[in-house]
Amino acid sequence: MRLLSILCFFLLLSGCFSAEGSPTAEYRKISSEEAKEMMSASGVVILDVRTQEEYDAGHIEGSILIPDFEIAGREEEFFPDKSATILIYCRSGRRSENVARALVEKGHTAVYDFGGILDWPYDVIT
Repeated sequence: MRLLSILCFFLLLSGCFSAEGSPTAEYRKISSEEAKEMMSASGVVILDVRTQEEYDAGHIEGSILIPDFEIAGREEEFFPDKSATILIYCRSGRRSENVARALVEKGHTAVYDFGGILDWPYDVIT
């Protein structure tokens, strides 16, 4: 029975990697709490995909603004490192999901959508 458990574990783990052993790209939705925890790591990009006006009204500390309509078709230009950790948010979660899925389609492997700033329970910069 233990051998079967170990085998299942390795089969699950292998599904997270491509044949070459590198992580696979997949859409990941996480909570605000998980995003907040991840933000303390170095090198993490916190991406706000709202408009300049929305950003100016209040944004998460350390975030960079690139509106969703500016990213479309230019993913590689903005994010050449496909293994970089990118945490994405917008106002309600629709735009962040669209951008996250677009980055995943381009092969980015560490993209996390944490929804909208409306659901962000922590401080914002105004």
